[in-house]
Formats: sequence, structure tokens, C-alpha cells
Amino acid sequence: METRSLLPAVWEVPKSFRERLGTSAGRQRTMFDERHLLLVLHAPPKPDDTLRRGRFIWRKPDGSWTSNDLGGGIGALGKHLAEYAEVIQQFDRLEEEAQTAADYFAVLEGLAPVLRAAAHLHQTLQEARRLVPEDRDLIIMRDQAYDLERTADLLYTNAKNALDFAIARRAEEESRSSRQMALSAHRLNILAAFFFPLATLSAIFGVNLLHGLEDSPPPLAFLVLVGAGLAAGAILAAFITRRPPDDPPAKAELGK
Repeated sequence: METRSLLPAVWEVPKSFRERLGTSAGRQRTMFDERHLLLVLHAPPKPDDTLRRGRFIWRKPDGSWTSNDLGGGIGALGKHLAEYAEVIQQFDRLEEEAQTAADYFAVLEGLAPVLRAAAHLHQTLQEARRLVPEDRDLIIMRDQAYDLERTADLLYTNAKNALDFAIARRAEEESRSSRQMALSAHRLNILAAFFFPLATLSAIFGVNLLHGLEDSPPPLAFLVLVGAGLAAGAILAAFITRRPPDDPPAKAELGK
């Protein structure tokens, strides 16, 4: 049984083009036969796409262009590149608005397939330029494809660096917090060890000294005791939680 061709039935392309296409577009590439040039391209991928949507742009021997879904003329290839530019611009806005590691990861996850597709698109147009050196429109389109690839690559690198910085900053904050907690625990242990013998001996033998407050009105002695305890607790808490002199302040955020 004859397999249905991916190319429009009305296209009068060489038979080899239809024979070399399977049930899906496959990788981006060029086909050239009898001065017919066929560009097998991919539409800009979406983050959830598992299959690439094939797009076919055909150059006839007389230099005219047509496509399966973008109309005719060299403008069809221009529209194809414009779709990539729009997608990359959207990710550029998302990268500028990103604040958390999850935001940067979402940009990287969505941009990665676009970057790969843009790189293969540039390679395909470079090959087409080699096969049809007399077509200057291909030079312009190839250069635009290179600009798209470079822009996507720079955007991916910036997002990756921002994500690495966000992770490193979070790790640094957690490390500083852990160090502070460990230092506070160490100081408490020292205080407990220092007063433990005295507290033990007082509990065993009992230390009840006459201090004069036992003759004061009951609420007054209680309030004095509570106030003194709270003041001593505040002083002790300030001592335990103070920053060590050798602990450097946090560095300024990236780009600020």
C-alpha cells in the first residue's frame, strides 16, 4: 500500500523528495534534486511538545518559493524565522521577570528545545546556501537564523548563570544560618557546663540565704524576680545570637 506523502499532492517536486520522507518530518535538513530545493524545517517547539511539527518550504528551479502552511514567496521563510524570533522574545521577557530558581528553571526548560531547533535551522539554511549560491535571499535568511541561534544561546546562558547564582546564594544563606545555630548551641553548652556543678551542689545541699525580700509584700518580690529574670534572659539571648567578628556580611545580589 502506498504511504501518504507529507508534501502537498499538488507540488510537482522530484520523486526522490517524497521517497526520502517517512511518516514524520524527521530532522531539519535540505533536499536538492534537479535544481529543486526542499527545506524540511520544524515549527518553533513548545515546552510540552514531544513531536516536532514539520514544515516544508520548496524553492523551484525558477527561484520562486512556496510552503505548505506559510504561503508563497521568500516571505514564507521570513515568517518562519519571525515565529522563532517571537518565541525567543517571550522567553527573554520571562527571564527578565524571573525571581526564583523555579522561574529560571522554567525558562531553561522551555528555551532548550527552541535553542536546539534554532541551531539546526541555521545549519539547514547554511547547507541550502551552499547548494544554491546564486540566491541572495538565502544569505539574508541564513544570517537571520544565525542571529536567532546566538540570541537564544546568550539568553540560555544568562538564565543558567542566574539559576546557578540563585542556588549558590541560597546555599550560602543556609550555610551561614547553620553556622550561627551551631555557634549558639556551642555557647549554650559552655554556659550549661559552667553552671552545672553549682546547680547540682545547690540542689543537693540546698542554698537558702536570707536576702530581706521574704519580708516584702508578696507581689513585690514576685515582680522583682520576674523582671530580673527577663532582663537577664534578654542579655543572655543577645550574647548568644550576636554575629561573630569574623563573619563577613552577605554580598550584594547579582547585578545590584
